[in-house]
Amino acid sequence: MNLAIFFDPLPEELTAPAAASTTLANYATRFQDTTFPDWRAADLALIGLDEWRGSAAGAPAQHGADEVRRHFYQLQKGSGSIRLVDLGNLRPGLTLEDTYLRLREIISTLLEHNTVPILLGGSHDLDYGQFLAYENLDRAVSFATVDSHVDMAEHDAAAPEASHLRRILMHEPNFIFNFAQLAHQQYLVAPDVLAALEKLHFETLRLGQVRDDIRQAEPLLRQADFVSFDVAALRWNDAPGYYPANPFGLTNEEAAKLAWYAGHNDQLSSFGLYGYRPDYDVHGLASSTLATMLWYFVEGYYHRRGETDFQSRRFIRYAVGLPGSPAKLVFYKARRTEKWWLEVESLADSDIKRIVPCSYEDYFKAAQGDLPNRWILTQALLG
Repeated sequence: MNLAIFFDPLPEELTAPAAASTTLANYATRFQDTTFPDWRAADLALIGLDEWRGSAAGAPAQHGADEVRRHFYQLQKGSGSIRLVDLGNLRPGLTLEDTYLRLREIISTLLEHNTVPILLGGSHDLDYGQFLAYENLDRAVSFATVDSHVDMAEHDAAAPEASHLRRILMHEPNFIFNFAQLAHQQYLVAPDVLAALEKLHFETLRLGQVRDDIRQAEPLLRQADFVSFDVAALRWNDAPGYYPANPFGLTNEEAAKLAWYAGHNDQLSSFGLYGYRPDYDVHGLASSTLATMLWYFVEGYYHRRGETDFQSRRFIRYAVGLPGSPAKLVFYKARRTEKWWLEVESLADSDIKRIVPCSYEDYFKAAQGDLPNRWILTQALLG
């Protein structure tokens, strides 16, 4: 497939070699003039988005992805090799729905070649196109969203960026196994919305819970096939690049940590960072924050350990006896990273099993004789 027909090359100032040979600018192959990068040989592919028809606020005057790139390519390359291409900026479709379908086609093509798309810019509803790319896989998928709101508005006047999550969760055919909502602020979310997610047995982690112990977010991100991150999840002081301003939210350090978790996830195959409006970012603080988040995502990717073979010697297996049903739970702990997984066998059909990420706290709770909540939720999802 000729992906070049969907993209515009980058401005000349974003393709010039950097003065310092150790910066990312000298390691990323970028779309310039008529030379389109060889994305088939890349691990990661950056895609700039400037589609805002799904936003009630309209489009900003500047191209957000390009502003982030200015900071990103000045950062020092991390440890190890790097195979990153920048495909340039996506040409929006004739309609917003056309853009969704265009994203679906591009991302699914990249996934087929094991190239991880990094989507940068545009309104948050563009993750609907990201989601559609997974429809033709022969398995159910899981995903996570990081946002101050839970975008499930029902009223007819709601902009797509306020209702895209509802559209994803109600999509037919349904190919979602699990969903996790992270860093939402409870006073911004209607109680019936959270109740609906609970009824669907999906996991949520409030901003306060992330703030108390950010490690709680790691298993949720480790289970995701893709992550959708809205810049509005950050507090305004750390990232003044969205509207309306919010004095509460993730710090830039917390956001970078979550980006690392996502990149380090062996299962994750696409990452979207949406909603940045450079018009509000007078001093470039938000673009610098987002560039650093991308750096941590890339660095996390290159620190993946391939921890998927639970029968290998890389894992320690723990069997925990329980007084009721089930009589036993099986946990796996990676020797190198000390990450934990939980094996869940369907009570309705013993042939159906799923090994899901968990935490040491889940193991500790089971060792005390109690069923971890993660087992209960996964059991409900297995049906």
